[in-house]
Amino acid sequence: MRQFYTSVLERRKAFADVVETPPYEGGWASEAIFFVRVERIDEGAVVNLRVQISPDGMHWVDEGGVSEPLDTEGDSFVRVSHFGGWLRLWGTVRGQDGSEAASATLTIHLALKE
Repeated sequence: MRQFYTSVLERRKAFADVVETPPYEGGWASEAIFFVRVERIDEGAVVNLRVQISPDGMHWVDEGGVSEPLDTEGDSFVRVSHFGGWLRLWGTVRGQDGSEAASATLTIHLALKE
């Protein structure tokens, strides 16, 4: 039987400007999926997220996985494989033109599977 674990990284958390989940150690898993639910978002705002990986949970590099631009309430996901030990999502919440600050309330799950 395969091992499977889902963790709630953020639950209905309001983000303004920067989105950064806590680091999560998942080196035992061979695949991961971040599930993102936009609970609320300012009118005209866009959330852009990218997967970051780390060997130690402190120093981060972009993995290459990115979410679609999120500008409405609803669900999305980002798949990840070949990630080493630590994972997180990092991104921004901005107005449509990219310059103005905005906010969004997100719930983020990380599902790991071996």
